[in-house]
Amino acid sequence: MRLLHLCTMIALVAGSAVSGSAASNETDTAVAVFAGGCFWCMEPPYDKLNGVTSTTSGYIGGSKADATYERVSSGRTAHLEAVRIEYDPKQVSYEKLLEVFWHNIDPLDGRGQFCDTGPQYASAVYALDDSQFAAAEASKKAVAAEGKLSGAIQTKIVRGGTFYPAEDYHQDYYRKNPVRYKYYRWNCGRDQRLKSLWGDAAGH
Repeated sequence: MRLLHLCTMIALVAGSAVSGSAASNETDTAVAVFAGGCFWCMEPPYDKLNGVTSTTSGYIGGSKADATYERVSSGRTAHLEAVRIEYDPKQVSYEKLLEVFWHNIDPLDGRGQFCDTGPQYASAVYALDDSQFAAAEASKKAVAAEGKLSGAIQTKIVRGGTFYPAEDYHQDYYRKNPVRYKYYRWNCGRDQRLKSLWGDAAGH
């Protein structure tokens, strides 16, 4: 469990669950869900991407309802930390979101991501319909074919499920607590590892 998350354990309020669907409540937007380890670190690369209208940190993948940080961080609920992205497909494609995803994770790590180990920190693409599933599979094959990675990709492509928004203090953590966020990210070795994997294409 991350030290900073331990330091920020406060009274938790569970969010409302969101069923898996590529269509959002807004007719002009679509939804994508990616798990890339610490959800704090997966919001920034998408927030600055043109066409993305919102990002939400949360939990997905488990069979138990009413996911909370306290339960998920135990590693026993089968949920993963993830980010739910609402975007305008007229401005940014799902394929572009996938490209950003790969360049912000370590696909070779099957035990978690960076300094965070445990099943709740695994990387995965949660495809919300057949089109996303096909695009994700094709993207994964393309990344493998590039030959930049020195091993087998451990990231899974999974059919989407119910998404549970994380507690309020996790949302936009990098904006609310910029010093702590930067301290955590650097000490976790995230940027260093991304640079070694992806070079100039590395996300941040």
